[in-house]
Amino acid sequence: MLFNSLQYLIFLPLVFAIYWGMNHRSLKLQNLLLLAASYYFYACWDWRFLFLLVFSTGLDYYTGLKMKDAPSVRMKKFWFWLSIGINVGFLGIFKYYNFFAESFADLLSNFGFQANFWTLQVILPVGISFYTFHGLSYVIDIYKNRIEPERNIVDYSLFVSYFPLLVAGPIERATHLLPQIKKKRIFNSDKAIDGLHQIIWGLFKKIVIADSCATYANQIFDNYENANSLTLLLGALYFTFQIYGDFSGYSDIALGTSKLFGIDLLRNFNYPYFSRDIAEFWRRWHISLSSWFKDYLYIPLGGSQGGTLMKVRNTFIIFLVSGFWHGANWTFIVWGLLNAVYFMPLLLSNTNRYHIDIVAKGKKWPTVKEFFSMSLTFCLAMFAWIFFRAETVAMAIQYIKNIFLFNFKGGVAYLSIDRYSIELVGLLGIFIVFEWVSREKEHPFFGRFLYIRLVLVLLGLLLFGAFTNAADFIYFQF
Repeated sequence: MLFNSLQYLIFLPLVFAIYWGMNHRSLKLQNLLLLAASYYFYACWDWRFLFLLVFSTGLDYYTGLKMKDAPSVRMKKFWFWLSIGINVGFLGIFKYYNFFAESFADLLSNFGFQANFWTLQVILPVGISFYTFHGLSYVIDIYKNRIEPERNIVDYSLFVSYFPLLVAGPIERATHLLPQIKKKRIFNSDKAIDGLHQIIWGLFKKIVIADSCATYANQIFDNYENANSLTLLLGALYFTFQIYGDFSGYSDIALGTSKLFGIDLLRNFNYPYFSRDIAEFWRRWHISLSSWFKDYLYIPLGGSQGGTLMKVRNTFIIFLVSGFWHGANWTFIVWGLLNAVYFMPLLLSNTNRYHIDIVAKGKKWPTVKEFFSMSLTFCLAMFAWIFFRAETVAMAIQYIKNIFLFNFKGGVAYLSIDRYSIELVGLLGIFIVFEWVSREKEHPFFGRFLYIRLVLVLLGLLLFGAFTNAADFIYFQF
């Protein structure tokens, strides 16, 4: 079930009405309703993988209790590593087995050996990377004595499978979400309206910005061999806005939906394209994943406490794992490593924590230095996104080579396909203005001009929204 589908448009108000209709009865019933709605939401993708979600949930729930009641440290470690092994094992089998099998076969072929490994002919269970990380953080936190295990199976199951965040995050922590699940919620009209505003903004990002940019980005990347330099640059630019509009749009819809039920989710994006360096970019992009890796991988590895070599090693590990988390393809690994290279000058000069506050906070315009810093960071991110979007590393390299041929003959191709062209450039400009004005808020709908902005966005949805054949969100594949 897609957030941008008619099915969801029916599903959400129905669950909302029943949920608040039973508010006077029981918190347990509300949580049970949300759990049932979440399982139905997930089953709409492929009901067979619902069993995998339930098994993973039951495993971590039971493991948490067994670790708490373990008679010895040895038994506590046994249950901990059993849960970690099974969770990572499922993720590895479904997401990475074919990659390793095919990569190993290619390696053997380079030495003259022919190997045909058996590969899995199954689709990747949607959301497996996200709900697996929910469970992993829960088990690790119990093992480290940071939290107590949850003994209410319904509440824990809802924490793992809460439908707004189930298939593409944000990646929640038990310390943040479980207390809200266990606490009685009272309907707050202001919060609900704010949630609706955030949903509308998320839909605009997805249906108008991301899906429109995808129309051109897909055509250009699919025909990159015949495109000139300017066209290829536009293709990279369109994908840069596509992936941001797509993923941050999903996050906005998820956070807005959850506000309707009186539950706050972790913020996942904070205007990353207004970052002044790549370190700031990663503090503002996919925040829940970045913080997850920092807390559960980077810090356990030693973080920034050791010498320079340890810092460099840990940084490369984090970005390598982050790239691999996104998919079983060498393109994602190169994308991760490229971002690590970007990060190195900041790390070595100890300037990676310089830009903590939002750019030009309390001001209308950035300084000249801030403008050029944001432009450079944006270009670096756009360059890296070419590897993220390309099907192979070789394709990405050739795409980049063709850009630097500086061939501008014939103008821009692929600007009159299927849909509008000049209008999209104008929409991107308006979108940037909206983002800039609201960069100190979660979304643009606030203050004196709230209704003007809301009307403009709704008009944009009606005039330019790609409502037919609703497109999947990019991060569903991860």
